[in-house]
Amino acid sequence: MLEALDPEQRQVAEALRGPVRVLAGAGTGKTRAITHRIAHGVATGVYAPTEVLALSFTTRAAGEMRERLRALGAPGVQARTFHSAALRQLRFFWPRVHGRELPELTESKLSMVALAARRLRLQTDQATLRDLASEVEWAKVSNVQPEDYVRVAKQRGRAVAGLEPEAVSRVLDGYEEVKRGQGRMDMEDCLLLTAGLLADDEAVAAQVRRQYKWFVVDEFQDVSPLQSALLDLWLGGRDELCVVGDPAQTIYSFAGADARYLREFTTRFPGATSVELVRNYRSTPQVVDGANRLLAGTSSKGVDLRAQRPAGGAVSLWGAPDEEAEATRVADRIAALRASGTPASRIAVLLRINAQSERFEEALAARQVPYVVRGGARFFDRAEVRQAVTLLRGTARSGGGEGSVAEAVPAVLSQMGHTAEPPEGRGEVRNRWESLQAMVDLARDFTAERPTAGLGDFVDDLDRRAGEQHAPVADAVTLATIHSAKGLEWDAVFVAGMHEKMMPINQATTPAEIEEERRLLYVAMTRARDELSVSWATAREPGGRRTRGPSPFLEPFLEGAEVDRGTRQERTRRNRKAMRCRECGGPLASAAEKKTGRCADCPAGYDEALFERLRAWRLERSGADKVPAFVVFTDATLQLIAEHRPRDEAGLRTISGVGPGKLAKYGDEVLEILAGTPAEEISR
Repeated sequence: MLEALDPEQRQVAEALRGPVRVLAGAGTGKTRAITHRIAHGVATGVYAPTEVLALSFTTRAAGEMRERLRALGAPGVQARTFHSAALRQLRFFWPRVHGRELPELTESKLSMVALAARRLRLQTDQATLRDLASEVEWAKVSNVQPEDYVRVAKQRGRAVAGLEPEAVSRVLDGYEEVKRGQGRMDMEDCLLLTAGLLADDEAVAAQVRRQYKWFVVDEFQDVSPLQSALLDLWLGGRDELCVVGDPAQTIYSFAGADARYLREFTTRFPGATSVELVRNYRSTPQVVDGANRLLAGTSSKGVDLRAQRPAGGAVSLWGAPDEEAEATRVADRIAALRASGTPASRIAVLLRINAQSERFEEALAARQVPYVVRGGARFFDRAEVRQAVTLLRGTARSGGGEGSVAEAVPAVLSQMGHTAEPPEGRGEVRNRWESLQAMVDLARDFTAERPTAGLGDFVDDLDRRAGEQHAPVADAVTLATIHSAKGLEWDAVFVAGMHEKMMPINQATTPAEIEEERRLLYVAMTRARDELSVSWATAREPGGRRTRGPSPFLEPFLEGAEVDRGTRQERTRRNRKAMRCRECGGPLASAAEKKTGRCADCPAGYDEALFERLRAWRLERSGADKVPAFVVFTDATLQLIAEHRPRDEAGLRTISGVGPGKLAKYGDEVLEILAGTPAEEISR
């Protein structure tokens, strides 16, 4: 059993008596080490399987431990999340101690938070309610009572956008009152009530401690004060505890995680065995070296990783002139990887926030690359974006939205409470603002490219963007925030959008918050097995002022290195088919030119007679449907149809502007026109 382990992993597996601390760097096989430790203890008779409780923070991690333990001959070991273990004990002991059923476990706090807010006559939207629910969770896992919230929130820089700390404190108190009145409990109550039973009832505590004598906790850097308190009650003064974690991967402090429990473990247990896992089996030496350099000399430094794999390609660090160019370059590389045999499921694009995903979604969709968004809805599926599009469409149909699109869109979105200034702090309110601001930015780009277009044209363009998105499929590129990527790995990882004020994010102001952002980038970089690309855009939109630099965390890598920083010269040097006119070969400047693939002043290469037949059909169809002609298809889309003359639905689907909805609605009629049937016969 132990022969398959490296020297440090074997040291962990042989340290069967606690206390034990394992500092395990990224990709060093920590799960392998701790499952072999448990299985070795069972095989040698030191542990009885049913007396071991292995704890993790996700059901996926717990399931992985159970599978490995079963394969190693220790199927009777309990591997659970903190909440699952506590709930199991609570359901057994609560009726016996209190003579009544356990309160109903609620899946969501939102309805109770909303009721508490209404009772206090607070005006809240869904984003604010979600932020309040998150603050309820933070306060409970941090052992912060409602009456102490104002003081502690000011000390720790906690805030819910749009609400004073005193109002949040009242909501916390009101939430508990609503919950009690409805006879419910939440997930944090599972921990609190279990801790209460163990602290108040010696018989219960004694029975639990007879059951579980050996404890293992994975990802110990993520433990909260409440979880630490419950663990102490389970131990009951014993020290048969093995904890595993990596201080360099502490990225959940905002949710109540406290890495001090890991860092100060040997202070609390002076005689503890401490082992460092440093051999990285996941990544190439180039990726490992980059990760080590990122944290070198900082307070975030964990173990020094040592690569075990053969050398690979250099880490790619580059800047693009704008976000569209960045997404294009990433999507082109992904398409090349797929063409060379890398499955899409082994590729990921990691971003700081969800609102950054739209450009990458569009670029991947344009290349017929399937993708799935992990940890959040696709851009055009987000509730606030759907609401914004509906509001813009209604305004356009009613003849509203005066002025340019760039002026009209912010005015319309102000009805949703959107302002030019971002809200303070993080959370759902900030995420909602970022999504709506992305719509404002799209409107600004649209006006720059089509100054005379109206709001209806903009809505049509939004429909095109949404329609071109692919439905998630199994073999798909992962688009994810870095937080949702923790614990995962891919062959090729593109860490994109890493410009200043995004990494570290603008809301990170204290030294501790900035260091957490550095660790977040470390987590992103260490997800890569073979290929790692880190990129940024010096401007937001094409032609915009290039005032943004790369993340300050990247400066040590860039000093003295020949790195593409996104200069204009580099952009014009690129020799991509999508960036050059198919007629004259010159560079394409505007989004409209890129869509048609030719310069605006170049002669058309399409069948003009066919184009006129398509326009005539569109005019009649729009009249019958009582919608503007561009809602059916834009001129640019009809030109592409006339040029490529697709023969079937599959070919029509490849045309930019023909999404699934329009294909279903108009596809048969367009294909009949292409086959030669006169438009007037189709419309009858």
